[in-house]
Amino acid sequence: MEIEQLYNLYSQSFLIDTDTRKIRKGSIFFALKGENFNGNLFAEEAIAKGASYAVIDEIIETNNTNIIKVKNSLETLQKLANYHRRKLGIPIISLTGSNGKTTTKELINAVLSTKYNTVATQGNLNNHIGVPLTILSMTPKTDIGVVEMGANHMGEIKFLCNIAEPNYGYITNFGKAHLEGFGSFENIIKGKSELYNFIKKDNGIVFVNSDDKLQNKQSEGIKKVSYNQKIIALEEVNPYVKVTFKNITISSNLIGKYNFTNIAAAITIGDYFNVDPIDIRTAIENYIPTNNRSQIVLKNSNKIILDAYNANPSSMKEALENFNLLKSKNKIAILGDMFELGKESLKEHQEIALLATSFNFNKVYLIGKAFSTVTVKNAFQFESFEAFKKSQNYININNNTSILIKGSRGMALERILDLL
Repeated sequence: MEIEQLYNLYSQSFLIDTDTRKIRKGSIFFALKGENFNGNLFAEEAIAKGASYAVIDEIIETNNTNIIKVKNSLETLQKLANYHRRKLGIPIISLTGSNGKTTTKELINAVLSTKYNTVATQGNLNNHIGVPLTILSMTPKTDIGVVEMGANHMGEIKFLCNIAEPNYGYITNFGKAHLEGFGSFENIIKGKSELYNFIKKDNGIVFVNSDDKLQNKQSEGIKKVSYNQKIIALEEVNPYVKVTFKNITISSNLIGKYNFTNIAAAITIGDYFNVDPIDIRTAIENYIPTNNRSQIVLKNSNKIILDAYNANPSSMKEALENFNLLKSKNKIAILGDMFELGKESLKEHQEIALLATSFNFNKVYLIGKAFSTVTVKNAFQFESFEAFKKSQNYININNNTSILIKGSRGMALERILDLL
């Protein structure tokens, strides 16, 4: 079946499903495959549950004329998304970066949705499947799309741009994330800048933090809208970020100086799209982080900064430096391993361990195989969460203590909350 024909079927509902547990009536089910699943086996079930059609790429025994065989279901999904994007013809803002992508995306969406009908990436579904699904969740009623793009190898951002065809772009920062896949920090810069390259080729516009020399350099020769601390001023971080813009004070529910640029980007983009400054303030002040992203958790008399969604050397460094600035008499840092660092893992974990112990924290706990191998004084090291739990060191934590919990998603350090 040609994409044009498939699009005519899709446009009857503008609904795409890939999970038979969440089938919506009238949708098209795409049978995708992974290491532990094969969607082709559930095509008839999807239709029985309400899907109008099912797209498969393996021969199955069926007499159902609403099952459509294609060469590759995933590639067809991606082509359909690109076809739909061109039909929509709306502004699409894509963002990538090493840290802060999802928070920034959520803030941008919150700000723009005060004036426009917006659709944004759900959660962090920012890969070769998530991006086309985001595009296909947009309808003719959508005014602006906000598409998050993630990558851990060269060429991935370019590939995603060719699907979403963004005409606006933003890179949060260039940091040491996914070093294993990219191979070097220089390749991270090149890989993330694939978004800039696409925007430049398409004569689009990028939003740039002009206080960031690397962003300025990588965005040379592209139409840009810039922000800096002269335009949007950082007023306070204790622990929540407070900023001023056009003589309006905005008090966020986000902690850490590292969230200032995320907030500033959302303000800049909202202002560019003519969102009223009062509505920008309301949207940002009403945004509350979830999913273990820079959350404040109050437990007994202790204030816990839970940042256990992800971690890399850049975000870990910023979190520690920010934690050091907090006005609190008692401070404890509990850090978990950083993943996907490849051959740089030991070096990066060593540097973070030395940084953490250089501050005047009451205690530093290092958890994980990588952290257990570093050489450092004045820190408690554990090979695993289970070893930390078994040690019961946490029992000695005093009252009225500020506690930073940060590590990669695979460490699942939010489990520590049940121990405190």
